[in-house]
Amino acid sequence: MGINIAIDGPSGAGKSTIAKMLAAKMRYVYVDTGALYRAVAYFMVKNSTDLHSEEAVSAALSGASVALAYQDGAQRVILNGEDVSDSIRTPEISMAASAVSAMPAVREFLFALQQKIAKENNIIMDGRDIGTVVLPHADVKIFLTADAEERARRRFLELSEKGDSSTYEEVLADINQRDYNDTHRKTAPLKKADDAVEVNSTGLTAEQSSQKLFEIIQEKLNLKKPEKSKPEAKHTHSFDFKPVRRGVKLNPVKMFFYRILRSIVTLVYKITYDLHFEGKENIPKDGCNIFASNHRSYADPVLIALPTRVPFSFMAKEELFQSNIFFTALIKAFGAFPVTRGKGDTAAIDMSLERLQKGYNLVIFPEGTRSKDGTVGKGKTGVALIAAAAQVPVIPVGISFKESLKFRRKIVVKFGKPIKPEELSITSAEPRELKKLKTVIMQAITELVETDVNKL
Repeated sequence: MGINIAIDGPSGAGKSTIAKMLAAKMRYVYVDTGALYRAVAYFMVKNSTDLHSEEAVSAALSGASVALAYQDGAQRVILNGEDVSDSIRTPEISMAASAVSAMPAVREFLFALQQKIAKENNIIMDGRDIGTVVLPHADVKIFLTADAEERARRRFLELSEKGDSSTYEEVLADINQRDYNDTHRKTAPLKKADDAVEVNSTGLTAEQSSQKLFEIIQEKLNLKKPEKSKPEAKHTHSFDFKPVRRGVKLNPVKMFFYRILRSIVTLVYKITYDLHFEGKENIPKDGCNIFASNHRSYADPVLIALPTRVPFSFMAKEELFQSNIFFTALIKAFGAFPVTRGKGDTAAIDMSLERLQKGYNLVIFPEGTRSKDGTVGKGKTGVALIAAAAQVPVIPVGISFKESLKFRRKIVVKFGKPIKPEELSITSAEPRELKKLKTVIMQAITELVETDVNKL
């Protein structure tokens, strides 16, 4: 039996959009039950069936075959072998779906399909009666709503983008009529389940609503876990989502001196080395990002910091803080903090998350040690844990140069496209999940590193 999450609510509340985002984030199967009813309604309209005659609709059901397919992670609705995913999203079909969904024969026709999917997968299913009828024992139930005017505005914009000529007034009337139909029908009317958490999305963006529901789901699922049902995880750090609040501004005085320092060091490095930066357009202009790079030399943190606007923090082995005074002062100025290798990384991970929360960027070298020949190693899972916990973009970096650093040595620093948090979805610190996430990041780094450094 999979984990079942039920999201109910009125038309236009954002259920489908938010459920899709959550499913992608949590790697669950998304089931849009409204699309199933729309498919049946589309079949009836297409075949000129009397939507007010339950007998006529029941008789016509034998000619309909409805299924869900998943292409590139997106749900597609298949009716008698034809993809009708786009055709079913019109006001006419919305009203028709509201009519047929009240009929017991139609609900029974689709009920078995919905429960079969829920039984075999970890799913997020949205609709009108998921928590009350379809999945009454769902692990988490959420009732998502919004003001009628807000829902009409969203639906109107959605239809306009698709070229639909419906007016806002028509869409609002459709929303109000459908609300009445859904809440007053005899069979499985729209209502909040007694154990559902109600969330009003009025004034919230889809991302904000998604994050709010994600936090509720995580809390509910954690409460359901028996305290000693699983052996202790191998990772020594307790996993806790600490999504970073973006837009944090650093101290302007500190930023002023950082810009001066960066300009001076940039000049020194360009005189000392034949320095080339590629992909600078991929560097975010704000902070709260992770830069994950291969490790070639002690100069790597500075090389990564030079083309960026926001100061970095990065882990550095404790021994470096005991070397010459100038070097120690330099790495501290560029945000280094010590980590004691071989004694667990809990404190370093906590410090990394704290620096991200304060608005700094963070540089991580997943390999842990420097590569003498320029080849990229397998990397460690610490970067995966921090990226997943903080829910921030990861910018892969590849540093390439021949042999060791020498005067006027050519150095190429490439910045890849940011890997967004939704692409790094993870829900636990299970070694298997962390390893999968780490592999994605290391692959992105490897693609940026020059395969033949002797040509540099």
